Amino acid sequence: MRDYLLTLCVTAAVTYLLTGPVRKFAIATGAMPEIRARDVHREPTPRLGGIAMFFGLCAGLLVADHLQNLNSVFELSNEPRALLSGAALIWIIGVLDDKFEIDALIKLGGQMIAAGVMVMQGLTILWIPVPGVGTVSLTSWQGTLLTVALVVITINAVNFVDGLDGLAAGMVCIAAAAFFLYAYRIWFSYGIEAAAPASLFTAILMGMCLGFLPHNMHPARIFMGDSGSMLIGLVLAAAAISVTGQVDPDALKIFEGSTREATHAALPVFIPLLLPLTIIAIPVADLVLAIVRRTWNGQSPFAADRGHLHHRLLEIGHSHSRAVLIMYFWSALIAFGVVAYSVHSASMWIVMLVVALSAVGLVLLLLPRFTPRAPRWAEAFVPPRYRRRAVRPALAPASSAHDAQGEPAASGTAVSEAAAEPQERTPIPAGVNGATAIGARSRLPDRRKAGTRG
Repeated sequence: MRDYLLTLCVTAAVTYLLTGPVRKFAIATGAMPEIRARDVHREPTPRLGGIAMFFGLCAGLLVADHLQNLNSVFELSNEPRALLSGAALIWIIGVLDDKFEIDALIKLGGQMIAAGVMVMQGLTILWIPVPGVGTVSLTSWQGTLLTVALVVITINAVNFVDGLDGLAAGMVCIAAAAFFLYAYRIWFSYGIEAAAPASLFTAILMGMCLGFLPHNMHPARIFMGDSGSMLIGLVLAAAAISVTGQVDPDALKIFEGSTREATHAALPVFIPLLLPLTIIAIPVADLVLAIVRRTWNGQSPFAADRGHLHHRLLEIGHSHSRAVLIMYFWSALIAFGVVAYSVHSASMWIVMLVVALSAVGLVLLLLPRFTPRAPRWAEAFVPPRYRRRAVRPALAPASSAHDAQGEPAASGTAVSEAAAEPQERTPIPAGVNGATAIGARSRLPDRRKAGTRG
């Protein structure tokens, strides 16, 4: 566990330290697209955050290769090299897309080629456990087809959910943490070395996301872009393929004893068949709903719109940060709930706890629809949004209450109405002044301090 923590920390540190220089590079190269109609952010923000994440991946694999307890993963398996090859290919495609906006079909072809590169180097699904049947070996083309499908679905699911600051990195980090617990248990508790690569992949994936999140939380200073979202989606898919299709269920010795005992013992193996999809259930649901919605409206499935789940949370009335936290909550509930049930499938307390937390999540989800108002005696103890707002007349500033000759203003009502009107803010266009590489970014072009004169 110490080696995994060291690998995670090194990956996070390299990703975090490189994100700042990568941001300056993205601004210098013009990788700052204009604001689109479906975007939530209000200022042009640099992309190419996936560059720092890819070098964090390389640093994590390099450190793990020199650690005594993790070096066997590279000696006994070719999966780390397969992951690095596929990740490099998908990363190059993502960088080109962040800069030049390549076609969606070209990206889809690149995703399939990256999955094929991993299959050619041995990272593929060899067998699957089927309830009531046991272990079913797959032919070469069946394993290849299933592996490519899983990689493409996972990459696009993560890419679709990357719509709010910190959303994709946080959700994938939660998924990687749940997957790490499952893979580490298979390796440490059962002594199966085939689960070690999946543990390493998920530890590195957590480091990539944790190192990038401080730069990507709202308000984000840099976006990961397709170079980052497709990269972390591929690493998550590689971990799922490794632990699901490479670990032989017969090695767990679960098919011994009576049929009922074998069925209960086999649940930890049957459940991980859907674990890769249940861990990213929310992104996959968003992906399916987006495809159905666009085809129903006569649009291309790859056409962008503002109908994603995170957009709907904002329309309901949630703030940016609260919408992200709600998505985190549901991802953690589904991911860790499935992992906990796979460990103690006979316990009903886990099911009851998941149901109770789901009810809490629904209340939080619908909270803006039923915003309560606290009584007047409790207003001092609740946030401002729950207080009863009293309508007060706007007071004119002292400087504008009199004219140049010292006479009072003609109409106080006109002054109050003018003060009540919101001032229109002009967003800063794309460029170095729109998002500087040093310091906080201002949302107004006028950066003079209060009290100064023009």
